[in-house]
Amino acid sequence: MKKNKIFLALFLVFSLLAFSGNLYAKKRGAELEIQKKDGQLISGELIAVKKDSLLLLESGIGVAVDIRYVKVIKIVKKSKFWTGATSGALAGGGIGAIVGTLIGKPAPIILSSLAAEKKTILGGLFFGFIIGAIGGGLIGADAGTDKKIQIEGMSDLEIKEAMDKLRKKARISDYK
Repeated sequence: MKKNKIFLALFLVFSLLAFSGNLYAKKRGAELEIQKKDGQLISGELIAVKKDSLLLLESGIGVAVDIRYVKVIKIVKKSKFWTGATSGALAGGGIGAIVGTLIGKPAPIILSSLAAEKKTILGGLFFGFIIGAIGGGLIGADAGTDKKIQIEGMSDLEIKEAMDKLRKKARISDYK
């Protein structure tokens, strides 16, 4: 009877710890750098997009930026180079090992066929790993580049479309 209570208590504690992540998790807004027409630079997290302004959290302070005074909006992204390089290396290594296995060059007279087969697999794994890491790193670096939106010179319709795209990246995306 006592073991069942201890098991139940441990199960409840584990459940609370494992499944309470959604209680405090919040969606973060995109990091923006806004250059105003007067040269002022404002950067912070995008909280909400209103009809004619952007609400940012800059150093813990809420700031409203009127879109009429904005020259350029830059969406700052984190670099994804290492994520891409890791994924590419794993995929390239796996494909290289498979290709090395399929090629299976004939063994020289001195080496046994088993040793030659291992060298072919390892060679394919190594070169696939290197090529995959380079390719994945380049793709990751490209995916992590900052996006710029040139507001100055846009028509009202184009500005509205840009604001709708930014609304999807805000912490509160359904704010009106």
